Amino acid sequence: RVSFNRRPLGIHHKNIGALVMQYSQKGLELISMYKEMSDEGYQHKLSGTIESSKVDSDFELSKVKDNVKDIFTRYNIKTVLDYGSGGSNWTTKGFSEEGKTATEYFNVDKVFYFEPARNLDERAKVDCVISFDVLEHIFVSDIPNVLSDMFSYASKLVVLNVACYQANALLPNGENAHVTVRHPWWWKGMVDNVAMDFPEIEVCLLTSIGYGKFQSFPIFAEHHRHTDKRYVIDY
Repeated sequence: RVSFNRRPLGIHHKNIGALVMQYSQKGLELISMYKEMSDEGYQHKLSGTIESSKVDSDFELSKVKDNVKDIFTRYNIKTVLDYGSGGSNWTTKGFSEEGKTATEYFNVDKVFYFEPARNLDERAKVDCVISFDVLEHIFVSDIPNVLSDMFSYASKLVVLNVACYQANALLPNGENAHVTVRHPWWWKGMVDNVAMDFPEIEVCLLTSIGYGKFQSFPIFAEHHRHTDKRYVIDY
């Protein structure tokens, strides 16, 4: 069951095969602002002006690459969709200490990218959808539909990391670039709710309570809860 239209968000939408993902007006306006930041740079609370060439230049996945590699190996992940990929490049040497690319390090065959702020849309069905430091940039009312869109492209696994603190980056209108800052357990509840529509998909949720400070939740899939002999489910 994929309930993309259970929360009406207006008439703005993107067709995805037979599915429709809707954005609110504010969601569309935020995408436009992120495009402006990507093209023209942005203001940083500590460093002043950040030039466009340095926007999204960090490969956030590298901070937990060893843990993610173990998960990819466990689930035999060979194809990946980097959802909200920013400027990440999985084929650039130097991702690991040995100088490997991310593709080589994780031993995957193919990586697809989705980054609306850069007009990049390669969404396709893959083993794993991975999304690092993306959801906190999404307008709060659009979160359920964006999560559903992520899940809809995964055949095995979804790996999410969400920042739960304010950014140093500022939007062009002066507001904080982390527009949806919530407690880790708020995100856990939101992900749980969407995961019910995708019972076979395993979910790994990491939240950051500060830069580089990760809190992980147990990997789960909705179907595990129904085969678990217990009624008190703590994952």
